[in-house]
Amino acid sequence: MICKDRVVAVTGAGRGLGRAHALEFARQGALVVVNDLGVARDGTGGAAEGPAQDVVREIEALGGRAVASTDDIATDAGAAALIETATGAFGRLDTLVSNAGFLRDRMLVNLGEDEWDAVMRVHLKGHFLPLKHAGRHWRAEAKAGRQVDARVINTSSGAGLLGSVGQGNYSAAKAGIVGLTLVASAELGRYGVTVNAIAPAARTRMTEEVFAQTMAAPAEGEFDAMAPENVSPLVVWLGSAGSRDVTGRVFEAEGGRICVMDAFRHGPAADKGARWDPAEVGDVVRDLLAKAPAPEPVYGAG
Repeated sequence: MICKDRVVAVTGAGRGLGRAHALEFARQGALVVVNDLGVARDGTGGAAEGPAQDVVREIEALGGRAVASTDDIATDAGAAALIETATGAFGRLDTLVSNAGFLRDRMLVNLGEDEWDAVMRVHLKGHFLPLKHAGRHWRAEAKAGRQVDARVINTSSGAGLLGSVGQGNYSAAKAGIVGLTLVASAELGRYGVTVNAIAPAARTRMTEEVFAQTMAAPAEGEFDAMAPENVSPLVVWLGSAGSRDVTGRVFEAEGGRICVMDAFRHGPAADKGARWDPAEVGDVVRDLLAKAPAPEPVYGAG
């Protein structure tokens, strides 16, 4: 019960990873806001209460407490309404898990502007707006003299960290979420808020076709490394009071593996103390690259 009585809002919680997170938070004693629009795998279709309400019923069957939200968190009004749902139902908000998303995969030369915009909207804007409104809530609480011990867990991807062929829009959005996480960690820490990100790998509606083509289903009784429930323990701990000294970090989670990602850092450098001549730069850069570790390959390359 490491999250007992903490109020947690999870976006995209009607299915897949979000559902697994919401259920595990409930098992650990949290009061949960289950946010989901109930749209199709590619984000099309109207809002449907079904998936969110289904998860609420699952939580209640476990003896927990939850409320459903079908607010569109990629709109300012919808994101504000999500925070208001949490505070209205449970009196406060302690943890925000941003997870909602969908795919519109294309090779870059075939990627339409609408497909780019749709993926940027749900992933990047859909992380920014709930974070903004949650941050405003916690800032007001801190300024009113009330103690804040809040958590944000954002959802990036290996595609955002290393790139993924055929997913230029998704990779760019997920990389942007890492940058947003770092900025939010620095800005919101003064109010008692930590902000971290995960890069999960799991079998969901977004990935089931890929895994079906590349991985055999586990035999009965075997550990299912791609089950979304494997990612949730890390998310729940990051959402708990016990993680208050961890912020501005990105964790990869897959199966039973947790990895702290070591992303962009200052590596080998050369400083002439004056402007370089273009003819000099080639040898300097090649020397620096020889001293630096080689980048990990883009997913799907080669």
